[in-house]
This record gives sequence, C-alpha cells and structure tokens, in this order.
Amino acid sequence: MCHLPGLVVFDLDYTLWPFWVDTHVDPPFHRDRTGEIRGATQLLELFGVRRFLCRVEIYPGGKSTHFHRLQQDTGVPFAQMLFFDDEERNIRDVSKLGVTCVLVPDGMTQALLTQGLEAFARS
Repeated sequence: MCHLPGLVVFDLDYTLWPFWVDTHVDPPFHRDRTGEIRGATQLLELFGVRRFLCRVEIYPGGKSTHFHRLQQDTGVPFAQMLFFDDEERNIRDVSKLGVTCVLVPDGMTQALLTQGLEAFARS
C-alpha cells in the first residue's frame, strides 16, 4: 500500500521558478517573462502548474505561521504534510513542526518530487 501525504506544499521563488517574483520581474507576464501574490498566481497558470493543484494559497509571511494556518484550515496534521523549499532556514523551521521537508537547491524536478514522496513514506 502506498503511503501518500495529505498535503504537499511548494515554495514558489527559486523552487518552482528561478527568480523572486516580487523583485526580479514586472508584470504583465508572458511565457518568457515573470511579480507578488497576483503575479505568482498568474505564473502558476502560465507555467501550467495550476492544473495539478487542488488548492492554491500564497502566503507572504513566515513559513511556520503559514503551516500553522494550513493545518487549521485543512485539518491535515503536520506529520501528513510534505514541503519543498529552496531555503535551508525554512526547511529547518518547518521540519521542527513534524513536516517532511525537502531542500530544492536548483529548482523543482521530478527526481526531487520522487525523493520527497519516498522520504515521506519512510517517516
């Protein structure tokens, strides 16, 4: 039997795309360009990522606070969550909550997704 997470969370900047959407680029966006919450939402659509997501929540604050809010809103326990991020401090802070975390050093890949799902299944 496959053990899957109840919730998978992806950081955006330098995880799903190789820039900070609020400082490195300006809207309007096109497939060959990339700006904050409205801009990030638009990019999820442009890059074709949105269709794979059941829920989109872009939270501009701290990761631990966001995860507490996600847990309250979804009812999914921290131990049933999987998180991908490019920043070690976020990985460290969120893993203290009991979330399975995967560092994304050079952008999200299929191999990292598989690694994360395997790490979650072992936990």
